[in-house]
Amino acid sequence: MSSNEEAQMAQRRANLDAIVALGFEAYPNRFETTHTVGALVAAHAASEAAELEATRVETVTAGRILSIRNFGKASFLVLSDGRSRIQVYVRQDSLPARDYQLSKLLDFGDQVGVAGHLFRTKTNELSIWATSVTFLAKCFIPLPEKWHGLQDVEIRYRQRYLDLIVNPDVRRVFEVRSRTVAAVRDFLTGHGFLEVETPMMQVIAGGALARPFVTHHNALDMRLFLRIAPELYLKRLTVGGIERVFEINRNFRNEGISTQHNPEFTMLEFYWAYVDYQVLMKFTEELLSFVARAAVGAEQVPFGEHTISLQAPFRRLSLRHAAADEASRKLGVPVLVEELRSVDAARAIAGRLGIEVAPTAGAGKVASDIFEHLWQDQLIQPTFVYDFPTEVSPLSKQKADDPETVERFELYIGGFEVANAFSELNDPAEQRRRFEAQIAERARGDAEAHAMDEDYVRALEYGMPPAGGEGIGIDRLVMLLTNSPSIRDVILFPLMRPRD
Repeated sequence: MSSNEEAQMAQRRANLDAIVALGFEAYPNRFETTHTVGALVAAHAASEAAELEATRVETVTAGRILSIRNFGKASFLVLSDGRSRIQVYVRQDSLPARDYQLSKLLDFGDQVGVAGHLFRTKTNELSIWATSVTFLAKCFIPLPEKWHGLQDVEIRYRQRYLDLIVNPDVRRVFEVRSRTVAAVRDFLTGHGFLEVETPMMQVIAGGALARPFVTHHNALDMRLFLRIAPELYLKRLTVGGIERVFEINRNFRNEGISTQHNPEFTMLEFYWAYVDYQVLMKFTEELLSFVARAAVGAEQVPFGEHTISLQAPFRRLSLRHAAADEASRKLGVPVLVEELRSVDAARAIAGRLGIEVAPTAGAGKVASDIFEHLWQDQLIQPTFVYDFPTEVSPLSKQKADDPETVERFELYIGGFEVANAFSELNDPAEQRRRFEAQIAERARGDAEAHAMDEDYVRALEYGMPPAGGEGIGIDRLVMLLTNSPSIRDVILFPLMRPRD
């Protein structure tokens, strides 16, 4: 902290002492208002000066001071409720003496309440002619006057409360986020889905291929994992007869941080008995169109340099076919889909493309790596990538005529994955075999391989109906709807490395 900032803080503390000496409470318990600043602006932004003078709208409102301009025995304050701003006109002959003395001790950032009537100034600005001013809280730390640059971006994430004070547009992002979650819930409950809650601490970290966070329960002396996905619990509920079920949940994955990844994130997962992944594609188109209209009022949204259309139908690409086509274009020679089913041929193609693959990866994993490397940046408009290799989909149902392929799709928008869905594997013997294959991968060093879940296999043995299931990343969806380049822009308090 600079010496100038320290001096300002000392002066502000002295101002608070002087305010208390006037008889004001340093931290009053309550202040009753008749309007919010936002409500005043919304109701009277179009009111003419003569209309305001004739009707004399009285108000009591409160907010934070974002500007102070002094003119001798009068001053103008700009008051904000975080959404809107209004000017307050303070003059000595309109206020009780104590209130006027208070106004001279106020600082940029303080919280105040004002009473008065609306009018328009000579410059036609909607304002409150104050008849009383009440002190509510002192801002000791000077607010920043400029807000740009990498260093300030770090402060925005670390001190979101400061970001919201200084940048009113930030609030819009989180209002859109709130409307997005509400719209998702409305759409699913409107289609007969039941919302549930499943455990966040689990004995087995299941439902996805990811590295978990580990914790310990002292009373039971148990090692537990923060959930990486609610999938296996939700599918247990379909076994129990809940045919349409969903959860909007927090997941935790002990992995890297990027513009698209935060260790703690929000997902929608839903499961629907008696449908397959083809039904879910159409359902997802309807869901996202509905959510976009509800959250931002349009199916066309700007994202970076693009305008993305969330209007159905979305493009569809078969994974192996798309990988082979793009590899052919890159290499200038034909690449056949069947080559991507052979581990040696697939590895050779990856090598010619300069794509590194894990030494233990089979043909399916290599084909998936080739697709992601060649296609992901191109998938700006909504695109369903479907029919994944069985090797990379341990919980998906295989295609009846192709056991090396599962009925699965991922939805890409804006160059990243937004949704993952598949026809659910409900054969307990096959599920056990898949888990055992994952255990073998774990033994070879894959820390993200799935663990065995005996109780889940037991649940399948009671008979799970055919079903489709899907997960949609809420944070990434909000990134798209708000034109936000980083996941940290749409999470109020993203995880940050502590500063010394």
